[in-house]
Amino acid sequence: MSSIQGYAERTGWIMFAAIVMFAVGFYRIISGISYLANSNRLNDFSSGILGDNMWLWGLWDLGIAALAIWAAYSLLGGGQYGRVFTYLWGIMVIWNGFLIIGPAPWLALGSITLASLVVWGVATTPVDREMATLDRGMGT
Repeated sequence: MSSIQGYAERTGWIMFAAIVMFAVGFYRIISGISYLANSNRLNDFSSGILGDNMWLWGLWDLGIAALAIWAAYSLLGGGQYGRVFTYLWGIMVIWNGFLIIGPAPWLALGSITLASLVVWGVATTPVDREMATLDRGMGT
């Protein structure tokens, strides 16, 4: 019963950030597998940093997926790794949103908004409150 109470008292912003990190991780798993399958439905990545080596792009996406899922579990457990990775993810998404605002304004606006909400939610949740909630949930 105490674990259910700890779950119910967890802050909603940390849960939101963890859900977004899980979504990022699972999306990257799907895209990584499609890159490893050398799909012909992909864009031309020959001018990218990894060139046209689709298996390298697949490994890259699978690595990002592992980091994002690990960050989500860390956020749910009150760990600092999840907070740091979420900040880095948010900064990169906001930066990318400003880079693509010309060709894809709605995608850019949605990306910037989602990343800003995640970063704001993690930044405004004090670590002490999060840990106190987890300690109460564990019965200590």
